[in-house]
Amino acid sequence: MSVTTQGLQLNVRQKAVKSAVELISSMRFAIALLVVLAIASIIGTVLTQDDPYPNYVNQFGPFWADIFRSLSLYTVYSAWWFMTILGFLVVSVSLCVIRNAPKMLADMKSWKDKVREGSLRAFHHKGEFAVEGGTREQTAATLGKLAGRLGYRFVTRESDGATLIAAKRGALTKIGYIFAHLAIVIICLGGLLDSNLPIKFQMWLFDKTPIRSNAVINDIPPEHRLSQSNPTFRGYAWVPEGQFVSTAILNQPDGSLIQDLPFSIQLNKFIVDYYSTGMPKLFASDIVVIDHKTGQRIPARIEVNEPFEYDGVSIYQSSFQDGGSQMSMTAWPMSGAGAKSFPFGGTIGNSAPLAVPAGQTVPGVDGQTIEFADFRAINVENISNGSGANDARGVAHRSLKEAFDERLGSGAKSSKPLDLHNVGPSVQYKVRDKDGQAREYNNYMLPVDVGGGDRMFLAGMRENPDDPFRYLRIPADSGGTPKEWMMLRAAFEDPALRAQAAKRFAARSVPASNRELQQHLEDSAERVLTLFAGADTPQAGATAAAGAAGGFQAVAAFIDKSVPKGQQEKAASLLLRMLEGATWDLWQLAREQAGEPDLKPDVDAARFVQDSINAISDSFLYGSPVYLQLDSFKQVQASVFQLTRAPGKKVVYLGSLLLVLGIFSMFYVRERRLWFWLKDRKGQDDQDHGVDVIMAMSTARRTLDFEKEFARTRDAVGRALGAAPQTGTANDAGDTNGSGTDRAP
Repeated sequence: MSVTTQGLQLNVRQKAVKSAVELISSMRFAIALLVVLAIASIIGTVLTQDDPYPNYVNQFGPFWADIFRSLSLYTVYSAWWFMTILGFLVVSVSLCVIRNAPKMLADMKSWKDKVREGSLRAFHHKGEFAVEGGTREQTAATLGKLAGRLGYRFVTRESDGATLIAAKRGALTKIGYIFAHLAIVIICLGGLLDSNLPIKFQMWLFDKTPIRSNAVINDIPPEHRLSQSNPTFRGYAWVPEGQFVSTAILNQPDGSLIQDLPFSIQLNKFIVDYYSTGMPKLFASDIVVIDHKTGQRIPARIEVNEPFEYDGVSIYQSSFQDGGSQMSMTAWPMSGAGAKSFPFGGTIGNSAPLAVPAGQTVPGVDGQTIEFADFRAINVENISNGSGANDARGVAHRSLKEAFDERLGSGAKSSKPLDLHNVGPSVQYKVRDKDGQAREYNNYMLPVDVGGGDRMFLAGMRENPDDPFRYLRIPADSGGTPKEWMMLRAAFEDPALRAQAAKRFAARSVPASNRELQQHLEDSAERVLTLFAGADTPQAGATAAAGAAGGFQAVAAFIDKSVPKGQQEKAASLLLRMLEGATWDLWQLAREQAGEPDLKPDVDAARFVQDSINAISDSFLYGSPVYLQLDSFKQVQASVFQLTRAPGKKVVYLGSLLLVLGIFSMFYVRERRLWFWLKDRKGQDDQDHGVDVIMAMSTARRTLDFEKEFARTRDAVGRALGAAPQTGTANDAGDTNGSGTDRAP
């Protein structure tokens, strides 16, 4: 029996119906659908599914994002066209099985015992033996035992004074074809069963609609909720430590559906362990499942790839987030001469108005709100020189092996040195003004050694979520706090302190005998301090958040406007030295005002002044009225669970098993047919003088292995009969079908 690519032929008059049925049931149509599904699956794997639409706009732009959304590429596996193709594939493959399976089963059961002597002589693989002595019954018994030892099942027929032994082996290859095709149907049915079709049906039949706004889950009305008897779903649940949930969130393209669960999940503790690189090594959640009907409490631990199943719902460890850690912070004003720091706090996931204590004024805080976004207790960063400058070896002195080692191995390996350190906790928040505009900030709790002995508080800022953080580096004082820098920053905004600092700088730089030069230097120093403080501009008195011009930008603008081109470099060098010297005196005045003693000039003090000048210049671009320094925290973690009810999972497992068995049978089980034709040999005296035996073999696919097997079988027959074959193993004229494959007539 041969398998063709043509479909089912109906005996109907309507040509369109006949052609449609033939097309749908044809093998070429099923293969085409499989190719389309494979391409769609690749798209669904490469393109992240079920993300919020703004993420796709940021990734592809508005034009392509709309086109991809119209094609449902963001929800490939639940798209109407994907389900339609899946349904047609089920119908097509089912019709293929219905058309071919009966023929295959009949062919598998058939012994092909209607052959005759002439037909066997026409086979490509044949052999003839002349057995001397013995009877036909004895020879048939000998050949039957041999066929059994070779693994063949056989039948014996008497026909026209001759005996035919028809044997077969490997008929399960036909079952392999049926299993493989049935497996495709079963896997597709399992996929349809686990798809969102049941949810779509509920939305169509029972008017279920996604909720598009934020609301308390208990207050969400029934039209946005799915019942506990929902046969299939895939959702997420966010559970902070010490709390529990009894619902799952099912993301939809235009909102979310609430799936009620037959139990509650209580998170006792979330456990996370890290590699030295800062990447998480272990997620684990100690939970208690509380049955709503019986009240039974079942403790369990969930790890990645080790889910827990209860009442048909599988609970997977998906990820983890902050569960509402409590922050205790100090708010340092970033503008104003007399503003003092004040305590501030909040909870991750919540917001709090930026309120200033009574009796104190901080410019720019009116209407500002702090939105706490995230907290990280561990931040592992590479502290080494990213350019590799600390590697003393030159390129010319490296061996060939070192050059290869640098370029081979893991793709994550870097040829530059790594010095990974945990730089401590960080908090991420947004500062939103009264107009609704917000900037995002990421501040580290502890000062970070940035190289050369400099320890800085890193205060990150970005205006757009897709932008990287730009960091303001605030130098830490000897006590590991930003207090000294904050005090110096406030002194820059005090005109009286700037004037005193300029006077001190001029007095210690120029002898008192040269009063005119001393006064000139004092005026210049006061001018550069005023420029750097941003007080010599039309925006004088404005806050940094409002965009006051100060820092190096203001000094550069002054030089560009007031100094000829040829002298600008010299003037810039002079003003910077003047700024550094006057800043030292301004710092000492600020310390005296705070009741602290003056410092002696040394290397550390000079470096602090330089770092402070750089930080003050950058602070004009910081954009926040306050710098929030994290003092302490109470961490609360949360687990994100994926909850699935997938009744089609076992169906898919069954289909996968059938597919493996079917492919194994088709590729590794070969059907072979073996015939023996036994006829008494008559002498001239019309007496029996022995038995003539004709042997023939055939297979569906003639391979080199089959050629060897035929030779072994022919030799075994010769040994069993005690006779050598009278003909060769092949007859070129005997390939009756022209395809190189033997077929039984």
